[in-house]
Amino acid sequence: MEINYLQRVFQAYYKERKSEIPSVSTINNREFGFIPWNKAIMIRHMGFKDLQALKDYLIESSPRHVYSSGSLYSMPENTNMDQKGYQGCDLIVDIDVDHFYTSCKDDHDIWICKECDSSGKGMITKCPKCGSLKFSTLNWICEECLETAKNEIIKLLEEFLVPDFDISLEQAKIAFSGHRGYHLKIENDKIRALTTHERREIADYLTGHNISFEILGLQQIGSNIYGLIGNNLDWSQKIINKIKDILRNYSDNQIKDLLFQFGFNKNVVKSFINSKQDFLYTITNNTHNLWNIEGFGINNWKKFLKGIIHQIGVEIDEPVLIDIHRLIRYPGSLHGKTGFKVQELTIKQLYDFNPLNENRDDLNPIIFESKKNMQKIKIVESEVPKTKIKGDTYGPYFKDEIIEVPNHIAIFLLCKEVAVPV
Repeated sequence: MEINYLQRVFQAYYKERKSEIPSVSTINNREFGFIPWNKAIMIRHMGFKDLQALKDYLIESSPRHVYSSGSLYSMPENTNMDQKGYQGCDLIVDIDVDHFYTSCKDDHDIWICKECDSSGKGMITKCPKCGSLKFSTLNWICEECLETAKNEIIKLLEEFLVPDFDISLEQAKIAFSGHRGYHLKIENDKIRALTTHERREIADYLTGHNISFEILGLQQIGSNIYGLIGNNLDWSQKIINKIKDILRNYSDNQIKDLLFQFGFNKNVVKSFINSKQDFLYTITNNTHNLWNIEGFGINNWKKFLKGIIHQIGVEIDEPVLIDIHRLIRYPGSLHGKTGFKVQELTIKQLYDFNPLNENRDDLNPIIFESKKNMQKIKIVESEVPKTKIKGDTYGPYFKDEIIEVPNHIAIFLLCKEVAVPV
């Protein structure tokens, strides 16, 4: 019943607000994919001659999810990938909080082990009780984790793509995904010509994976450790600047916490803090790069630098960036797990954007918002985390509770499949 209801709701949106559905560049050369409401299998290899044809399809079919390709094809509707007439692919970046830890997950992400029925909250890779890798999860959203994802997009653009790759912000198409993150599409002719291997190298650069510290200057000669030189460019400069920031602006307790996070014991941490002013002088003066700190041999310096790189690198979904046949959510479409709109943004709009409490009507992704229209629904999940949307808090809720909530909250919980209509 809720599927039919949600499909009608989505259909009403596409019909009543069709003028707000934007076009993407060279729309007739892009492949489209859709996931319907009655099954979780994507319908791919579809093409549309223009935006109007796409809108007509959305009104008629009202799918749960809508995607378009980063790639351009001469025949996007051809089901054989080798015969589509590949013409190049935009650079696609997906930043989704599903893929990295945020502290708020300890409050709102729920897991249940399929082997021993243990349950808990947070982000895990295996059951802490029985070690099983099989567990079901209920991943949630809040302002904190979405703010983290937003900051990663800003960091990606301002600290990597613009300064290091000479990307123009006019080429950057940013969108809130409608759920747990953001998408970025770079439309650039040179980038479109990149191979999968070259895109993998970009992914490694953005994340800091596979960096050679030896190439950056780290070496041991006798009993001396020689480190990175600050006037080098790119990653060497990023690392030095981050270390300077930590030494200048972090308290001793913050430095302790960070080094413990890197995996150092208390004696090594104490030695580092005692030497921090001397070390700051060393890395600030480009003629000095003797990194001799008691307890820090070459292996500890590598461990330290790996921790610093993790602080600097961007948390991206690497397979998305590498895959030239990947589809991403179409702007202006609705996300079938929330009922929220995939909202396009400029970088200036992004700075203050808060998807769960956005005050600018033209950027508000919660398009079914209503304070007066209330709905009764029944909770079917064992536990539903507390949810704060548009300044109001709902829940937590538990199985078999019948609740009355505003229309947009009901649609959100129905789309999340934790509730059914009453």
